[in-house]
Amino acid sequence: MGEFTTGNSVKKLFIPQPVPAPLLEAARNMRKGMTDAKQLLWFCLRRKQIGGFRFRRQHPFERFALDFYCCEAKLAMELDGGHHNEVGVHARDNERTAILEHHGIKVIRFWNNEVFRNMEGVLQTIYDTLLERTTKNPLPDPPPLGEGNAFPHFK
Repeated sequence: MGEFTTGNSVKKLFIPQPVPAPLLEAARNMRKGMTDAKQLLWFCLRRKQIGGFRFRRQHPFERFALDFYCCEAKLAMELDGGHHNEVGVHARDNERTAILEHHGIKVIRFWNNEVFRNMEGVLQTIYDTLLERTTKNPLPDPPPLGEGNAFPHFK
């Protein structure tokens, strides 16, 4: 990342790095061969259907292809099949999550069968997490009762 100054502040300039060809090819292949659960969830996420948020599928990041990713919220969603219960796979999932969280990306995971059995709950969890990650509290908490001056212009 480069830096530039504006007035008295120094800002970081984001310079995107090219995606390695093997990772890009793997992501493209995964898009073509998505599981039924991923296809069903993608049908609900695409075209800004959830709160106007844009999602990417099989988005390359570092050395991973994220199942679904929302850049605005820095939110990754992973759909896991039964093989993710295996010890080695579970350890790799945890390592991957730690790396993504180090970059400020929140990872939420769903089992494939959750998508089929409880799509409404899955979408609600995604929506709640999107709002949590993008909504700023516009007003500060009010002072405790009896403290502060609620009407400073009226004395």
